[in-house]
Amino acid sequence: MAALPLNDDYPVRRAPVVAFGLIAVNVLVYLVSPQSATAVWYPADAVGRYCAIDDYFMRWGAIPDELLGRVDLAGPLSPTCGGIAGKSVWFSVFSSMFLHAGAMHLLGNMVYLFVFGPVVEDRIGKLRFLALYLGTGIVAALGFALVDSDGTVPMVGASGAISGVLGAYLVVQFRSRVTTLVFGVIPMRLPGWAVVGSYFALQYLLYVTSSTAPGAGSNVAYAAHVYGFIAGVIAGLVVHRLRWRSGTRLSDAY
Repeated sequence: MAALPLNDDYPVRRAPVVAFGLIAVNVLVYLVSPQSATAVWYPADAVGRYCAIDDYFMRWGAIPDELLGRVDLAGPLSPTCGGIAGKSVWFSVFSSMFLHAGAMHLLGNMVYLFVFGPVVEDRIGKLRFLALYLGTGIVAALGFALVDSDGTVPMVGASGAISGVLGAYLVVQFRSRVTTLVFGVIPMRLPGWAVVGSYFALQYLLYVTSSTAPGAGSNVAYAAHVYGFIAGVIAGLVVHRLRWRSGTRLSDAY
């Protein structure tokens, strides 16, 4: 990635228990998933482990075709593996937010949540932050399903929800400066609005110009990032409006 955020200079006043709790849950889910080397209870042979991963993502990942009621994809991704039974399609919209395809996928998402999550949580309050995270993650998954309506590959990852956090950050705390590794090696202190704004611009550009168009078979759900970010901006504006009308400062939120 061209820019990696390391730290936000906003002085968080309360322990970000929700943001750190979400990070812990994401890490724990990955460690017990079949693609993690720590999950020793899954088959050790290559074919058995591959099929375990296949079944895992088919069961818990969000599949556009299933969400839109077009087809019940109880079969496997690979013909060498067996199918699954008893999947809760709508629960997969939620569960898919806590699945990751690999360690680097997990790490990239958790870095963004670690930098921006505590700031947004401190600004809008713990319960609102949890609702923001889960709500924008659901919007991102459903938005991607509508865009890639014929998709049969499971969508997994927290990036839709984290995009929602970045969208809210753009509204509630854009004045901060964020220490960022540009091109992975050059540390710079950049305005927060520039960091998250450029993130959205890049995701949108990749969505409209690359193979992420419906049916193109991309393995990155850029549309989910775009929908999640927009939902986060809207949620941030709503919270600002509600706090203003109640006569309570946003910085006093719990």
